[in-house]
Amino acid sequence: MVARSEETSAVHGSGEPVETKLRRIAEKARKEPGFKFTSLYHLMNEELLRGCFKRLRKDAAAGIDKMTKDMYAENLDANLSNLLDRLHRMVYIPQPVRRKYIPKPGSTKQRPLGIPCFEDKLVQAGLVRILESVYEQDFIEDSYGFRPSRSCHDALKALSETVENKPINHIVEADIKGF
Repeated sequence: MVARSEETSAVHGSGEPVETKLRRIAEKARKEPGFKFTSLYHLMNEELLRGCFKRLRKDAAAGIDKMTKDMYAENLDANLSNLLDRLHRMVYIPQPVRRKYIPKPGSTKQRPLGIPCFEDKLVQAGLVRILESVYEQDFIEDSYGFRPSRSCHDALKALSETVENKPINHIVEADIKGF
């Protein structure tokens, strides 16, 4: 049976910092795995986006709009206000990504990179923060890909410890070439 939300908007107008709200949501998701969150969009607010802005790399490549972090920062308050207005009116439209090809290491082939516009990076970062608070609790400890505070080095260390300390019957290496 899936638990039904008593509306997570109880934290909506509470005046709590967004970090506190995200921690409370993460704790609820951890304690009640079947809980259904029905109202999280209000968390996409100026405080969250401002925090995401601070975390974005200053030297990141610009998208098709050629907007850099420094350029966006020149009118940060107005830019965030305008972005939030578009998001909450549901008229925000992500821009096409800029496609760039970079060489594959050890090969003559190239791999494509999709470089989003700065505002798209900001919105994506905000959504990641909100969704991580709900779904991070569901991942198993042995999962390392694209998770906060985990790296490929952590995965290699765990693999090394397993191979050295536990009985192993098979090791399989796989590489998905193209699909």
